[in-house]
Amino acid sequence: MKAFLLKIEPVIWLLFGAGIMVGTILLPGYLLTVGLGAPLGLVSADALSYDRLHGMVSHPIGGLVFRLVLLALIALPLWKGAHHLRHFLIDMNVHADSVVAPLLYLIAAVGSVCGILTVLAL
Repeated sequence: MKAFLLKIEPVIWLLFGAGIMVGTILLPGYLLTVGLGAPLGLVSADALSYDRLHGMVSHPIGGLVFRLVLLALIALPLWKGAHHLRHFLIDMNVHADSVVAPLLYLIAAVGSVCGILTVLAL
């Protein structure tokens, strides 16, 4: 298992880096806009109306971009969290990396697949 983890380490670091970018740039903006801006009246009600969003998502290019962004908001933070938790446990001298790492990455992979299936069902 250790050899397999070493082989896929560059892919995991790529997903981790992308998760940091999404978690730092896109996710806070999305949460501020939808979670605070709309309820507090800072964003107009027409900007997030059903008709406007349905028109954007029903367009082929807009729908593809929406699905890709939604998938990135779902899947990439899972990989970031799994990698952070793995290295946190290594720093805490938990010597079960051969069990913990595959379990964490399996959880991230299953969550990503569920996210892909959910986004494809939209």
